[in-house]
Amino acid sequence: MTRREEVEAALRRNATFVSAQQLHTELRQQPPPVGLTTVYRCLQKMVTEGSADVVQTADGESLYRACSIAHHHHIVCRRCGEATEIEAPEVEEWATAIARANKFEDVSHTVELFGVCWRCQQQQT
Repeated sequence: MTRREEVEAALRRNATFVSAQQLHTELRQQPPPVGLTTVYRCLQKMVTEGSADVVQTADGESLYRACSIAHHHHIVCRRCGEATEIEAPEVEEWATAIARANKFEDVSHTVELFGVCWRCQQQQT
């Protein structure tokens, strides 16, 4: 198994967004050890290719998750990190209209919604 395949497999084992450091810790448990730089490179390549998503936390940390390749957005729990892929046709229409009104082409966008999931809400009560 290549390093890239190891990183991708580790990312797919996680249901939530995880940091490169978390993946590195998991991968260090298996010989031969994987370097943190290798983990970052693999994750960036996966993001570029569309097989992983990256979101920025409020404190600027990058978190990664394996995803479907089709364009989508996420709603992410601020407490447990659970993430759900969502479709948002209204956002797509809005982005297209804004691009057209400003005479832009080939516009891309990312929308991430953050909140508290129902499981975490239940734990509060």
